[in-house]
Amino acid sequence: MEVKIGMQNVGREIVLDSAQSPDEVAEIASRAMNGGAELRLTDAKGRLVIIPSNVLAYIEIGAEGPRPVGFGAP
Repeated sequence: MEVKIGMQNVGREIVLDSAQSPDEVAEIASRAMNGGAELRLTDAKGRLVIIPSNVLAYIEIGAEGPRPVGFGAP
């Protein structure tokens, strides 16, 4: 599942592929944005991404779906 994170005063967003469910990511994001010190997410390869909550602008959580395979995939 794709997660896009926008930060204040930064032109580019952080995009990561997460193995966590959309509900888990939403809960973690909610805690970070409502008084937490940081947002901590783990991507599909096991890397930890930590972002201070005071710079978060938005978090877009993509829906889970089948992964495209092959050259004809969009």
